[in-house]
Amino acid sequence: MIARVPAAATRPHGPGAPVKTLWSVLPAYNEERSLPPLLERHLALESALRGRGAGLHVLVVDDGSRDGTAAAAAAFQGRLALGVIPHGVIRGLGAALRTGLQAALARAADGDVIGTMDADDTHDPALFVAMWDRLAAERADVVIASRYAPGGGEIGLTPLRSLLSRGASLLLSLAAPVRGARDYTCGFRLYRVATLRRAAAAWGEGLIEEPGFTCMAELLLKLGRGGAAVAETPLVLRYDRKEGASKMKMTRTIARYFSLVRRLRARPLPDLRNEPGAPAA
Repeated sequence: MIARVPAAATRPHGPGAPVKTLWSVLPAYNEERSLPPLLERHLALESALRGRGAGLHVLVVDDGSRDGTAAAAAAFQGRLALGVIPHGVIRGLGAALRTGLQAALARAADGDVIGTMDADDTHDPALFVAMWDRLAAERADVVIASRYAPGGGEIGLTPLRSLLSRGASLLLSLAAPVRGARDYTCGFRLYRVATLRRAAAAWGEGLIEEPGFTCMAELLLKLGRGGAAVAETPLVLRYDRKEGASKMKMTRTIARYFSLVRRLRARPLPDLRNEPGAPAA
């Protein structure tokens, strides 16, 4: 079911409307302190995109937060084209990502792009500009902001979390490799709308089935192993900017990665190959 988005997040029409739009999807749970600086960075991104003749829309999916996440996001509605989509109860990252992607796909044009990123201010949305350029230059369908690409890295991540992320990417690269991907778990990505539409048509509600953090690897595997072209741009993850503790349950997440590989290797994947759309602005 497509989530309802406030009118502020709908696509503009008429003279002067951007030719192409980046839809930034932010799944959020208890991020009232992290959202304001992240959305301030989106204001700078909007200015950069406007200079290139492109637009920006932000969709914050509030996944049953118990703090002021929704209010923190809504405070920017007069400054950004921004919609807040509430989940009345916590449903998990997978459900929040699915809600945000469905809402963006319901309103975006095929030539638009959809970005996803964490709402904890560890990702800098300014990188979306380089990712969009990469999408066009490589004629890719997906661009990953990668910690493991040359020039990428991590600041402030605990050794255990770093080991888990690297181990998961190694497992997936060996058991279910996706050409062009090094970082299988990072949620900071840019997708062609046309590619996600083909995937949504092929998979339906099953495009994202994983409830937790493994949903990002699941989506990449379903796209990349279905024929979507994948490229990467280096990312320096700023975990030192994160407010509060991680919400990841490590033992459960490790088990889910193994389960995900077994499940996807046991079923045929739809062929998503098609000529990508025109190069981005």
